[in-house]
Amino acid sequence: MIWAWHPGHVITNVAAVAIPSLLHCGVVNKAFLLSSPPMIQLTPRTRLVLPIAVAVAVLGAAGMLASSRAADDKKTAQPRPALTVTTARPESARMPLRLAANGNIAAWQEAVIGSESNGLRLQDVRVNVGDIVKKGDVLAVFDAATVKADLAQAQAAVQEAQANAAAAAADARRARALQSSGALSEQQITQLVTAERTAQARVAAAKASLAQQQLRLKYTEVLAPDSGIISARNATVGAVGGVGMEMFRMIRQGRLEWRAEVTAAELPRLKPGAKVEVKSASGSTVRGTVRTIAPTIDAQTRIALVYVDLPPMLKADAPFKAGMFANGQFELGQSAALTLPQQAVAVRDGFPYVFRLNQDNRVSQVKVTTGRRLGDRVEVLDGVGPDTQVVVSGAGFLNDGDLVKNVPAQPAQASKAAAGAAQAGPGTARSSSSLAAR
Repeated sequence: MIWAWHPGHVITNVAAVAIPSLLHCGVVNKAFLLSSPPMIQLTPRTRLVLPIAVAVAVLGAAGMLASSRAADDKKTAQPRPALTVTTARPESARMPLRLAANGNIAAWQEAVIGSESNGLRLQDVRVNVGDIVKKGDVLAVFDAATVKADLAQAQAAVQEAQANAAAAAADARRARALQSSGALSEQQITQLVTAERTAQARVAAAKASLAQQQLRLKYTEVLAPDSGIISARNATVGAVGGVGMEMFRMIRQGRLEWRAEVTAAELPRLKPGAKVEVKSASGSTVRGTVRTIAPTIDAQTRIALVYVDLPPMLKADAPFKAGMFANGQFELGQSAALTLPQQAVAVRDGFPYVFRLNQDNRVSQVKVTTGRRLGDRVEVLDGVGPDTQVVVSGAGFLNDGDLVKNVPAQPAQASKAAAGAAQAGPGTARSSSSLAAR
């Protein structure tokens, strides 16, 4: 057994780390560590194991030191931004005031064209549904054979009455000439004068009968009372109808109207002459004018009808048809509004939100109330102020509290923002950052 004496021996940090390993391997014992002065008994086994134990202890200490330094570096490292974004402040703009409503398209006036002939057979029908006609065009023709015969008889009756009237007038003239001579009694003279007047009345009656037959002949042709579009046809060739039988329906002048349904609370905001933009279910739009407002309100629904004149549509492929459903917006003027780019508004769980950029470059999710829309701008009614910095690009990918990096908008986006400002109206300036991601 060999002992090694180290005067003034002091256990170093490395030894302090190696001692637990030596105890575990059985190279030294607690009695040895407690002996004074410290003595190390170097056996053959000790000489073999002690260098290995010291090396393991040194490596362990080095690993612990490296781990400690890595932990310290991790604590001191700066957090990385979650997203690179652009921002903008809400801007004031003049936006139109509009009132939305729904309603049906209807004919301005739908003329009912009927028969004025009685007991005549319909010989020809010259128009069909959808045809465009002008005032005076022939729509249908009745068989006029019997009417022409009656007309000839009436003409003969007029000629007979005129002949009788001429003879009676000659007799009355001679009676008046002989009245002073006493050749004829007063009674005879009165009878001859009365016969003259009766013959004149018969001539007038015959002429009236002739005019009636001429009207019957005229009515054998059914004429268009006005220009317009044929909307319905009930006439059938060969049918024999009576007076007043409905044959056609026609939209006069091709004029349509939009009958908007407006609640009683909104009715005072509308005036005759107001401009309206009407949009059909197919997406077609047309501008109209308020003609009149119904004088009564439905007692059950509390809704009134507003009649809006639409431009004449005398063509078969017109975008609006009678009976079509349409929605529209009444233009009520303009008002100031605080607006944001539409991209800055994110919808979460059915509610609109924006992300406010704080001074520490973190964002806060703020619930807002949106209003009118104009192009790519959205009116914000509450939730943000004119000095609030709001995230525009990337708003849909952020969460509350995220760290972001704010960068300026690109020049192309700035030019697009200027174009949007021109569309919104005069005097409205758009910052380049407001459309950074558009």
